[in-house]
Amino acid sequence: MTTATAAQPAILRIRHAPARPSPGLRVAGLFAGIGGIELGLHRAGHQSVLLCEIEPGAQAVLRTRFPDIELTGDVCDLASLPDVDLVSAGFPCQDLSQAGRTVGIAGSQSGLVGHVFRLLKKANPRWLLLENVPFMLQLDRGRAMRHLTSQLGDLGFHWAYRVVDARSFGMPQRRQRVILLASREEDPRPVLFADDIGEPPERDPSGLACGFYWTEGIRGLGWAVDAIPTLKGGSTIGIPSPPAVWMPDGLVGTPDVRDAERLQGFPADWTAVDGPTMRRGMGSRWKMAGNAVCVPVSQWVGERLNDPGAFDDAVSHPLTGGRWPMAAWGEGNRAFAVSLSLWPLATARPHLAEFLCHPLRPLSIRATHGFLARTDRSSLRFPDGFLDAVRLHLKEMERRSAA
Repeated sequence: MTTATAAQPAILRIRHAPARPSPGLRVAGLFAGIGGIELGLHRAGHQSVLLCEIEPGAQAVLRTRFPDIELTGDVCDLASLPDVDLVSAGFPCQDLSQAGRTVGIAGSQSGLVGHVFRLLKKANPRWLLLENVPFMLQLDRGRAMRHLTSQLGDLGFHWAYRVVDARSFGMPQRRQRVILLASREEDPRPVLFADDIGEPPERDPSGLACGFYWTEGIRGLGWAVDAIPTLKGGSTIGIPSPPAVWMPDGLVGTPDVRDAERLQGFPADWTAVDGPTMRRGMGSRWKMAGNAVCVPVSQWVGERLNDPGAFDDAVSHPLTGGRWPMAAWGEGNRAFAVSLSLWPLATARPHLAEFLCHPLRPLSIRATHGFLARTDRSSLRFPDGFLDAVRLHLKEMERRSAA
């Protein structure tokens, strides 16, 4: 980890101009997926001029939803960037996430971020925006974040990152992501650190829908009150799958993929386009929705780029080793932790049961059996009444099957 030594001042003041308003940025989107970063930035008044995405199904979505924007494929084949103000990259998280292979930043997928740095050596955008999973902060003792910040320092970037929760932006999804913003000339801190409401108290689960991972049950549950746990492109049993929801009326089921798209901030049926996606069925759409960047998060970044706030660096303190914090900034070989919550905004968040527009699909007999079998082998503690409700659901499903 980059650190500040004892001989340095307690607070380092970045020696460059503060962030200035950035209306109408021209954006190049690498690892664009289905356009979560792009849609959010567009809603904030910015404009993409290049999209880069290799997966055929996601390409079909981008081609349909952003028909006037140049689309290219493999980032490895991209020789240079156009003249843009911002480069964004929600680079692959498979090697960094707990649901993935956890082999680290050098993995065959997450290691592709190296092509971002390769392209930046020949370009000078005002801003760089990266997004990934928070597990990268602790995986392999923080090696991934050390690699990223070291590369940024070598290229002359000042950087700041913050872990944020999608619930802060009005989404009933407990989704935490690292947002990293960097610039060679400007201060990213007033963009990422100006807003903070502090983490609100957890909602009382009585009478509320609760989400969980039906693919878990031994080491974790992903329990979320009045929200779903993080939508994922994969699972611990090797399939792209939705989380389950325990409704107040006792129903246990999985959301419709159209609601999954809405939980990421997209319009319903965003991924329902002609091409490989539709031919592969719902599994492909679920995978793309799970891998997407939450649109309201990138919209918040885009709006703060338009109108940077104020940041008091008195909440900073030098990093002297140990784990990477939930928010930090740095330049050169120095890094500073920032005491902020994962909740920048106090956006009104609807109750999950009210947000879901489409009927749940009852969790199948096979899936319910598998989940309960894993819980039987587990030493986890489960919320009161939860497993009884799942067993009642199983009996009802078996009754219907026998009728």
